[in-house]
Amino acid sequence: MIDWLLVRDIASWALILLGSAAVVTGALGLVRFPDFYTRLHAAGVTDTAGAELIIFGMMLQAPTWIVVAKLGFIAVFLGLTSPVATHAIAHAAWMVGFRPLVGARLRYDEDSE
Repeated sequence: MIDWLLVRDIASWALILLGSAAVVTGALGLVRFPDFYTRLHAAGVTDTAGAELIIFGMMLQAPTWIVVAKLGFIAVFLGLTSPVATHAIAHAAWMVGFRPLVGARLRYDEDSE
């Protein structure tokens, strides 16, 4: 017979670990990508996906339906507001004059070459 509590625990921890990995990947993207817009994209996409995966994992561990409903509302709120906030930041940066690097390569130190 299948132990459904064990299946729920494994699925929950898998979602939480995947969400954590997505957030860490986004943090690495903030460090590694060359310009503002690619960094913003890495942070926006991976933080939204990571947070939602973590919340879905928490929903599987929730003891009551009211907790599941509250976590569901939080997931919907994050899913709607995070992309809008990322777009607003990118639009404000564009209006101020930040331009993306297109076809350029970074030169950290010309003396080292």
